[in-house]
Amino acid sequence: MLTRKATVVLAACFALLVVGCRIAPIYNVTGDTITSSKANLTMDDVSKAIVRAGGSLGWQMTPAGRGHMVGTLNLRNHVAVVDITYDTKSFAIAYKDSTNLEYNKDTSEIHKNYNGWVQNLENGIRTQLSLL
Repeated sequence: MLTRKATVVLAACFALLVVGCRIAPIYNVTGDTITSSKANLTMDDVSKAIVRAGGSLGWQMTPAGRGHMVGTLNLRNHVAVVDITYDTKSFAIAYKDSTNLEYNKDTSEIHKNYNGWVQNLENGIRTQLSLL
């Protein structure tokens, strides 16, 4: 039978393991090739596809210059902000900022839910672009 001290130590180790599993390396999308059946894709086409994809997933998309958009996702008390850069051939999504997502600048790690949100956005953008 375990002593009380050993039980406390094991419980603490388990708690650290569970908390540690919630953190993951930041997922960035770099140079994702655009696939579309439209022959002459324009920057406006890509921009509108990104806005549609983000909007359908709850992201607020704000233009930030030619070929650049900032996406913000507010969920409860969590905020994720990404930079989206694009042209008519490819797009990229990069971490910009966050609130209450346990971001660690030194290790480039963040709450794993962030990665799921970015992967959903990436898939949504791909889908919208393929519909053009």
